[in-house]
Amino acid sequence: MPLCVVAGVLSDAQGRILLASRPRGKAMEGYWEFPGGKVEPEESLLDALSRELQEELGIRKLQAYPWVTRTFTYPHAQVQIHFFRVVSWQGVPFPREGQAVTWCDLGETLPEPLLPANAPLIKALTLPCVYGITQAEKVGEAQALQQLTLALTRGLRLIQVREKNWTRPRLRAFVLHVIQAARPWNAWVLVNGDDALAQETGADGVHLSSVQLAAWQGRPDHFTWVGASCHTGEEVQRAAALGLDFAVLGPVASTLTHPGQVPLGWSGFAALAQNSPLPLYAIGGMSPAHLPQAWTAGAHGVALIRGVAEKADFRAIQTQGLEQSGS
Repeated sequence: MPLCVVAGVLSDAQGRILLASRPRGKAMEGYWEFPGGKVEPEESLLDALSRELQEELGIRKLQAYPWVTRTFTYPHAQVQIHFFRVVSWQGVPFPREGQAVTWCDLGETLPEPLLPANAPLIKALTLPCVYGITQAEKVGEAQALQQLTLALTRGLRLIQVREKNWTRPRLRAFVLHVIQAARPWNAWVLVNGDDALAQETGADGVHLSSVQLAAWQGRPDHFTWVGASCHTGEEVQRAAALGLDFAVLGPVASTLTHPGQVPLGWSGFAALAQNSPLPLYAIGGMSPAHLPQAWTAGAHGVALIRGVAEKADFRAIQTQGLEQSGS
């Protein structure tokens, strides 16, 4: 039976994360990790996180969202770690147990060595909280590109080109247009379902359908990002086993694109997200305003189709709740 552990990913308004070293006398001392510790009997995960962060860092009154859950086998124990995104707190984090702590920019060199269970999550933390999906087949290519261009100026940084009924030459040309629009903003572009086209056009990744997910045998090495569409917990676990970077889970609500599919609802999404080893995007009737609700249910963020066209400031939306207090 794995040891149940909680860990907090503290993020500040500059997007930095807090790492702490394991103090003397503990297993793997000197390794860097996200702060946290063991869950006591009869203690909820959130109560355990609050207690551990107060004991280790002296901070109180957390606002934290469930994120991912990973099981890892160390020489001394097998642990199941429930990671939370901690977006607000009271107090100034201070090492109370003789450990070292440091705020780290994800774009810079991080302290080493990192605890093995924590290292894979560093890349996941660079994923934006909003995943935009194209609908050029419905609104037209010119309007779709105009919507994307405006969304990029407002902070959209992750895009999936999803035009399933187009000929390959037409799709290739559109993918190139999207990449051209995205590059000045350092935004990532993924191609739905066609890894050969994604590689040919220089896209940053590929997004697999649930059918493709069942057929694939491993993650291709030549992409920055590989995601998949999932509808069940088993599909999420398969995406994790293949080494994919994230999954889109839904539909949360009824959608025009999948009219016959029974929606999960937020409670259904939360139940499937509870033990997900991968960051999840909620999809199905989503708008930028759903992001706080998605976080509460355990999502990394939301995937938008029609919502891309909304006049939203994606930068501001993605930093909601970052109101730390130094009192």
